[in-house]
Amino acid sequence: MANQWKLMPLATADFIKKNPEYNKIILQLLFNRGLIDKGRIEVFFQPDKIRLSDPFLFKNMAAAAALVIKHIKEQNLIVVYGDYDADGVTATATLIEILNIFKAKTRVYIPGRASEGYGLNKKAIAELVKSGAKLIITVDNGIRNKAEAAYAKSLGIDLIITDHHEPPPEPSDWPDCLIINPKAEAYPYKSLAGVGVAFKFAQGLIELSKLDEPLKNKLAEKILDLAAIGTVADLVSLLGENRTLVSRGLKIINQRKRLGIAELVKTAQANGNSNKKINALAIGWQISPRLNSAGRLDHANTAYELLITKDRGEAQAIAKKLNLKNGERQKITEAITDYCRQIIKEKMAGDKILVVCSPNLAAESEETAWPEGVVGLVAGRLCDEYGRPVLAITKIKNEIKGSGRSISEFNIMQAIESSSRYLEKFGGHAAACGFTLKSREVLAEFTREMKKIAGQDLDGVELTPKILIEAQIDLADIADELLEELEKFEPFGQDNERPKFLSRGLAIMDKISMGAEAQHIKFRFGAIWAVAFGQAENYKDFKIGDKIDAVYYLEFNEFNGRKSAQMKIVDIKNAII
Repeated sequence: MANQWKLMPLATADFIKKNPEYNKIILQLLFNRGLIDKGRIEVFFQPDKIRLSDPFLFKNMAAAAALVIKHIKEQNLIVVYGDYDADGVTATATLIEILNIFKAKTRVYIPGRASEGYGLNKKAIAELVKSGAKLIITVDNGIRNKAEAAYAKSLGIDLIITDHHEPPPEPSDWPDCLIINPKAEAYPYKSLAGVGVAFKFAQGLIELSKLDEPLKNKLAEKILDLAAIGTVADLVSLLGENRTLVSRGLKIINQRKRLGIAELVKTAQANGNSNKKINALAIGWQISPRLNSAGRLDHANTAYELLITKDRGEAQAIAKKLNLKNGERQKITEAITDYCRQIIKEKMAGDKILVVCSPNLAAESEETAWPEGVVGLVAGRLCDEYGRPVLAITKIKNEIKGSGRSISEFNIMQAIESSSRYLEKFGGHAAACGFTLKSREVLAEFTREMKKIAGQDLDGVELTPKILIEAQIDLADIADELLEELEKFEPFGQDNERPKFLSRGLAIMDKISMGAEAQHIKFRFGAIWAVAFGQAENYKDFKIGDKIDAVYYLEFNEFNGRKSAQMKIVDIKNAII
């Protein structure tokens, strides 16, 4: 399916005139991000120098921290109840690390994705109480667990919920306990990940301690690496406070002090330079998929153990295990995605929302279920490829579970909320959701309802995969100085994507195949080389002398100690003449 190229609106002449100290291309990128005030621009370019918000701006922070301190003093068992994705695992490690430093009596509980599902569950609560727990602190979950919170209260156990997911629309449906969630109150920054909220809670505990200020700062700094990894992994906004958390956290990560992360990076970059500086893109492509692979195909405890281990041998062994799991996950995801592509081609070409189901949902089928841990990845891949919202649904032990991914024009969480009469439980946000159906029998009605909502909300919307382009530039604009300015936009991520540029009418002056199987291809346009990884087959018909339009990233290519500007191709087409 051909990609639709969408160029962002030009920056206003007034904005450019007021900021003559910046290159026009840089100003266009700032304008695209809504950074039009000089103060915000200065903050954007100096994220690691910005003071983080006071954790006590959360209305329940003082009371929650005081409750924790009470249980620490009484040496009661405190359980950190996590989640099985990279955000939840890093959040768990963040809070447990600080609690242990304060000599708390602790235990970690991370539910199994397939065996228990997301969030608090009554069986786990009962077992934790039986084991002597007096306080449960959730991280990255709990805001929709009103019944479970009431159950915990009935057993005489204290509960603190730290979460970042959307709360139920009516506060009367919120859990009756202390809640720390930026989306449930007037905290000034709403986009914290689960690990970001856990970090703020840890900050609150540190602030209330009797330690001197330098030691307090050192403790908070110590867990910034975890905050950075979980924040990037959860695809939350990388503007505002998250940008500061990730920028500072990357500095800690690159000190290679946390054994587990250092070994994971070595394993992931086995065929490259493991001493290469880690940035947000490396977290997104190398670290977080491997951390997530534990919870997707096995149990997230493995990833948690990697984050907290102090033994290099153990770190190496776990890193290798996660690397193998990640490879297994990639193969499974690709096989399921291929199956879905065929189904979509045969039956769903005109659908505004794609609903794909594992073969074992059909009564006559004896096919095995899709692993619950990969259905979200499948939905994401299909959403990107087809440019429309996707629900991927599987049957696990008689439970019908699904994940959804969406496009900017369709709030999938609102749609799920509107269809909640068919659901046992659900959660998520505008771009992604997870849910469990009440029964197999309501699947058809649920699907019809979601298609009806999508049909109404997406009426008139062109549903094709889109490439959002930040600026159209000429070859003459590409210089080392521009690339150095672009590096100041890091860390890249949600709301601050790595910029894609468009150049038109480029003449191919040279063409080279690369890779052991000639799977990569390079073109030369003037003095600039452009590399297209894995695209040799798709671009084989372009020849020297052809003129093309190209969408690309800009980067430095480093070879034999020399740096030169290089394009990294995203998409190319024949030039519009």
